Amino acid sequence: MAYADQKAGPGRIVAIAVVALLHVLIGYAFISGLAYKYVKKQVEDLDTFDIVEPPPPPEEVPPPPPPPPDQPPQSPPPVVTPPPIVRVQTPPPVVIQSVTTPPPTYNPVPVAAPPAPPAPPAPPAPPAISKKAGLKGNPGQFFGRDAYPPSAVREGAEGRVSAKLTVGTDGRVTDCVVTSSSGNSALDQTTCRISKSRVRFTPAQDAAGNPVASTYPLSVTWKLEDQ
Repeated sequence: MAYADQKAGPGRIVAIAVVALLHVLIGYAFISGLAYKYVKKQVEDLDTFDIVEPPPPPEEVPPPPPPPPDQPPQSPPPVVTPPPIVRVQTPPPVVIQSVTTPPPTYNPVPVAAPPAPPAPPAPPAPPAISKKAGLKGNPGQFFGRDAYPPSAVREGAEGRVSAKLTVGTDGRVTDCVVTSSSGNSALDQTTCRISKSRVRFTPAQDAAGNPVASTYPLSVTWKLEDQ
């Protein structure tokens, strides 16, 4: 039988499928119709009524807590006696005696003084002068009224000035040193200033007739009444 089914043609299979599909459609239509009628009947026979919401249940009151268990009476803590206070004797302070050590004696060793520097050589002796320097002209003309210092005129100063003049080989005064003051600085300074700028000399000469430097004493008397 199974072998015969396997050899059946495709047309038979299609016919079987069509018949089965028709049976399914007929069964579905039948069942749908019956079901519609049954449901309609049940709806007509159904009674309507209002649904009342039941009241809420009463609130549950929690039971009171159980009483605490009886505690046994507590015995008071034992009395502890503090230890006796032991007084410690404080030792006396230690006295430190400071010993003053004298400073060491220092004996300085004398240091020999350095030898004195040798004395500078003596300046050469001035050449022997065979002829002294001589004034040119009358030097009194240079110390007249025009040369009197104004400050000395206002003060009414008078006096005699003595100076040592150094005369060069050209006959000009190269240096002037006041050896005796008149008591007025203006008169002293004016005497040296005029001697250097205006007084001229014939220079001194040595034994060979050569001019040499020399000194010359000069005295000037300053008087207002003669000016």
